[in-house]
Amino acid sequence: MIVGLIIACEVAFWVLLAAGLAFRYVFRMPRLGLALLLCEPLLEAVLFVVTAIDLKNGAEPDWRHGLAAVYIGFTVGLGHSTVRWADARVAHRFAGGPPPVRPPKYGRARAVHEWKVAGRWTLAALVAMALLQAAVLYVGGDGETDSLRAWQLRMLWVIGINLVIAGSYTLFPKSGPKDRPKGGPEGGSNGGPEREPAKMR
Repeated sequence: MIVGLIIACEVAFWVLLAAGLAFRYVFRMPRLGLALLLCEPLLEAVLFVVTAIDLKNGAEPDWRHGLAAVYIGFTVGLGHSTVRWADARVAHRFAGGPPPVRPPKYGRARAVHEWKVAGRWTLAALVAMALLQAAVLYVGGDGETDSLRAWQLRMLWVIGINLVIAGSYTLFPKSGPKDRPKGGPEGGSNGGPEREPAKMR
């Protein structure tokens, strides 16, 4: 039941997101669209309540309860940025909004971007770990909590991987295209600086 509810919540998340943005920008009903988007947190609340009731009724904690906590945590940490990502693109496509801002590619700006991404993933993992710990305490010392502890260890790996990725962009920043002087057989005739042509991607 828990796994089925997680799948239903994920499907409902995208359905509400699509409907909310459609009413907001396509049908020009921004209040109804916003109301639909604000219903998103109710999905996680329902999943949390159902999981708690299942444990209260004597269900043995297993990977499904841990997955529910992880799903809620990741929705809290990443859901808002996902909505903003989709909102910017739909606004540009249907409401004449500005083009979505692409992430920077080089230097310090890219490093800052990666740290922001790592921060969102870290928040998601920490929320999941807190919910898992609450489940451990709720079950008590007599219950089987190994599966919940295993999920907490996985969340530590998620945090570590994201910190390593962000740190790599800080310690080894990616350099952008560099200028080269004009003149000579490959340069211009006035000897001034000439920007290197963009590389094919």
